[in-house]
Amino acid sequence: MTHSVPEITVTGRHVSITESIKEYARKKISNIGIDFPRILRAQVILDVEKYRHIAEVILHCGNHITLDASEVSEDMYASIDQVVAKLMRQLRKAKTKIQRHQPRKNSPREVPLHVIETEGAQDEESDITHRVVRTERFTLKPMFLDEAVLQMELSPKTFLVFQNAENQRLNVLYRRKNGAFALIDPQVG
Repeated sequence: MTHSVPEITVTGRHVSITESIKEYARKKISNIGIDFPRILRAQVILDVEKYRHIAEVILHCGNHITLDASEVSEDMYASIDQVVAKLMRQLRKAKTKIQRHQPRKNSPREVPLHVIETEGAQDEESDITHRVVRTERFTLKPMFLDEAVLQMELSPKTFLVFQNAENQRLNVLYRRKNGAFALIDPQVG
């Protein structure tokens, strides 16, 4: 099996990153790809807040899976090592779940996301106006509920919007406060 190195970007937040730290992070991330060849892109964000050295890594993998992790220590190299170890554990878990999972064939499609901002007072007698302040587009992959649950388990995000492959409707899967998942399946009335 050939190993292709994923596109790796290393950026610093509140700190200028030396070439040696960039190379160290790139080397560590590219070594992850040896065991998990489906990593397409990796973003490494390094930050320093007083004595806290923070390393955050976001991996974009095949099958629309995104993994992220962050670690904090008093040394940037140690933070990078710790975040890579955490990602390796997440990738092993994801790989096991994917190998046990029965894949289904569906094609992704794009869906716009609109963010609405409220202007005016918040009481019921006033005229409240709304306006879209940001529009984002993202690929909406048709997936079955078990695939959506798998994606949520691998992600720290609180919700996932997807097209349900069983009924072709837009669904929202969200994480409840107790850690369980809930599904919003709107019906046209």
